[in-house]
Amino acid sequence: MTLILSNEEIDKIITMPECIDVLEEAYVEYDAGRGVVRARTDTLAPTAMEGAVYALKSADGIAPKFKTSAVRINSDIITCPVIDGAPRRVKVPAAPNNRWVGLVLLFNTDTGEPTAIFPDGVMQRMRVGATSGLGVKYLARENAKTVGMIGSGWQAGAQLMAACAVRDIETVKIYSPNKENRDAFCAEYSERMNLEIIPVDSGEAAMKGMDIAMCSTSALDYIFDKSWITPGMHFCCIKVSEIPPDAILAADLMFIHNREDKQPIISTKDLPSLEKVRGKEDEVKKAINFDVAPTLFDLISGRKEGRTSDEQTSCFINNTGTGYQFAAVGAVAVRKAKELGVGNELPTDWFTEDVHP
Repeated sequence: MTLILSNEEIDKIITMPECIDVLEEAYVEYDAGRGVVRARTDTLAPTAMEGAVYALKSADGIAPKFKTSAVRINSDIITCPVIDGAPRRVKVPAAPNNRWVGLVLLFNTDTGEPTAIFPDGVMQRMRVGATSGLGVKYLARENAKTVGMIGSGWQAGAQLMAACAVRDIETVKIYSPNKENRDAFCAEYSERMNLEIIPVDSGEAAMKGMDIAMCSTSALDYIFDKSWITPGMHFCCIKVSEIPPDAILAADLMFIHNREDKQPIISTKDLPSLEKVRGKEDEVKKAINFDVAPTLFDLISGRKEGRTSDEQTSCFINNTGTGYQFAAVGAVAVRKAKELGVGNELPTDWFTEDVHP
């Protein structure tokens, strides 16, 4: 039988500590050559909506230790509106009932059969958070107790959960430009995590002097400032364009997630250009030289040394996700779903065939 899971079910059965643990285990395997990653591909074509393009995005990976492979597929309608004077890349919920489309197909590497099918939303959020959590685990001070964050959206909650999973956090400060959003975020996560979470009125008020400073936005321009760095701080981002090169280079220690960068976009002719919404990403990559930058894999394997003193500053750039992460976290989700009797099962024969492909 092939398991069908919803976002709501995945949200109930997987925890951030589990995601961090399985990614760490999977990264050890990958670093030893026992895992496979294919860089993300994006293909674009015309669509009916004026000023929009259709985008088919996919990424995959194989995690033999967990007997899983995963393909993440996104079928998107993308627009590029100008908001607050800057272009933004906005996915339109154009599917019926105002919904987006993102799927993960999980396969068994012993039989080839489809093990599970589920939406990508909750799991992609958790694996992004878990990756940043590994950065905190290996780079932040052991006695770090305060977190500052810019961002109060979908990704921000997972970033906060990840930091709290690997450090004993006591105080959190949150800033985002929308006061209503940041107040609501602080109220929700104060109750959910039994923490003091304080909304503040500026990025500097959120970040400066904190043990851990986290950027968790969809910003296309820099939101962090070098002057906010204080001795012992660990600062990180989930978009390359969030932290300027001078701040990154000021850190005593700097690591990126991985070098499996996205493949060049392939498109039909005469489409609106999406390159303008890359923001400062290319500028940062050029200044830092991602081709030779140390990675999280170097850190976990011990090839590169992490923090050696409480006074050092560290920076982690959570630059690019992979399908391999879904293979690892997906294995946990399927195991727990079966243990708890969660999800719906469909005949695997519906997804296999009796003719030679």
